[in-house]
Amino acid sequence: MFHGLPSDSRLNCSPTDPELVAQLQAGRAAAFRTLVERYQGPVYRTALSLLRSPEEAEDVAQEVFVEVYQTIDRFRGEAALSTWLYRLATSRALKHRQKARAKKRLAFLTSLLGAHHEVLHELPDHRHPQALLEGQQQQQQLVDAIARLPDSQQVAFTLRHEQELSYEEIAAVLGTTRPAVESLLFRARQRLRQFLQPHLV
Repeated sequence: MFHGLPSDSRLNCSPTDPELVAQLQAGRAAAFRTLVERYQGPVYRTALSLLRSPEEAEDVAQEVFVEVYQTIDRFRGEAALSTWLYRLATSRALKHRQKARAKKRLAFLTSLLGAHHEVLHELPDHRHPQALLEGQQQQQQLVDAIARLPDSQQVAFTLRHEQELSYEEIAAVLGTTRPAVESLLFRARQRLRQFLQPHLV
């Protein structure tokens, strides 16, 4: 992912996260390489869980580590390093998704309207539930159902069930409390059951 960094023989082979932060803030290039090796997997998987696009997830992971590299001097350790990285990954993934949705809406409207904004054709019936679900496997149904959750519920559900973070870790990532996380997950599971129930009979 990142190449061409000079080596630093003084670097501890396996520093703890606080030690790694100190080394990053001291400008040691090998510390940044260690950071990427340690966290590129979780960061990429978190972005992929929210975006479902390997290319976009890779872009987000790149952006996260670039941001860490550029802002590490301002990191004061109020949260764990891993929490900060999950927070960056989720916020950037959600921004990517919002941009993608805006582009799709614009492209769709452009396809419907001519030069003088006249309607060129009728809206296709691609949103009909039967059309959406026809031929899909259960896994795809679940993916689609998760994508329909509100952002906060989707992030909580993804961090819990795909990244296997604890309630306390999720609370730290979202900047909230454990009871709030429990409530988000409860509502997310309720919504998923509602979305999936018609297809489980």
